[in-house]
Amino acid sequence: MTPLLEICVDTLNGLNAAITCGADRIELCAALSEGGLTPSRGFMALAAEAGCPVRAMIRPRAGDFTYSGGELAVMRADIAAVAEAGLAGVVFGANQADGALDLTALEDLCRQAQDFGLETALHRSFDLTPDPSAALEVAIALGFDTVLTSGGAASAPEGVATLQALVAQAAGRIEILAGGGVRADSADGLLRAGVLALHASCRAPLPLRRDRATELGYVTPDLRDTDAAQVRALRARLNETITVLTGEIA
Repeated sequence: MTPLLEICVDTLNGLNAAITCGADRIELCAALSEGGLTPSRGFMALAAEAGCPVRAMIRPRAGDFTYSGGELAVMRADIAAVAEAGLAGVVFGANQADGALDLTALEDLCRQAQDFGLETALHRSFDLTPDPSAALEVAIALGFDTVLTSGGAASAPEGVATLQALVAQAAGRIEILAGGGVRADSADGLLRAGVLALHASCRAPLPLRRDRATELGYVTPDLRDTDAAQVRALRARLNETITVLTGEIA
């Protein structure tokens, strides 16, 4: 009944805030404003020393998850870089044009990651699939450790019924990680539905300085970073709710 909290970060400050304030695992990214892209080798090297399990996003560009042969070659090279950095795992996905999982691409990427001994997570490309139940069985057969999903909805709280069904179907064979709109005020419903692994960004706007960098457009008004207070509040809510649920079961 112990809930897992994964925080996605794209800065060193965010990484430190997430770990200090109670994250159990990190999803390491670049450009979370674009939904998360592959982080730099330097960022991976620093994250490997963080003392917390870290999985790196493998996503070579923004946009959809239908990749060319050249893009898949980039992803394979990035998986090798993650292994070289000593991180725990990788997070990726690939779809056909109709939204179905791209089995050929995923088999190739999974095989390489698993050969390196890396954990594998299928990201929210899963939510594009027309049949989540069938896609879950595909993910299990491919050897994924985790599926990150909002239950096919715009947010995990909205998709809680599907998430609950996926947890039941998984039956411990794979981790169902609920992501999308997960905050302290929405965690209770997910935990009560039996979803015990939650993924959040906990990001907040950064103060905008009126300096030369802003004038030239290098710094934009929508700049955000991991907020320590939000991570701390989410961790506390998970702990409080699970204590209540444990008491109700007892």
